[in-house]
Amino acid sequence: MKNLKSDWFLIETEQDYDAALARYEEVKYAERGTSEHKEKLLLAHLISNFEERTSELPEVDPVELIKIRMKDFGYKPIDLANEYGDKGTISKVLNYKQALSLTMIRKFSRLLHIPADALIAEYELR
Repeated sequence: MKNLKSDWFLIETEQDYDAALARYEEVKYAERGTSEHKEKLLLAHLISNFEERTSELPEVDPVELIKIRMKDFGYKPIDLANEYGDKGTISKVLNYKQALSLTMIRKFSRLLHIPADALIAEYELR
């Protein structure tokens, strides 16, 4: 791993944001208690803060929002299944056959950088 970058400040530009995302990818699996782990937590907070200030979420249902963010991050349904643990359930959710559970909302909120309150809106199953 690269040396710890200890001079992180509020993210104010897209360049800062890109640098923070790149560094987060490098340290995201850091072991608890290490300097890199502390840096990861700080980066997650700074990235989230920047996204909240600069991103407007589209007015779509939670499943469509998940699909949009999957595309933004280049994720496939298997990536969600790896996070949640059940490929069949992910397929049902993405095809509007099953509603999101509280556990899914929490995990997908973190993974896809979507505020949890945007994922709790009601939507129709098909």
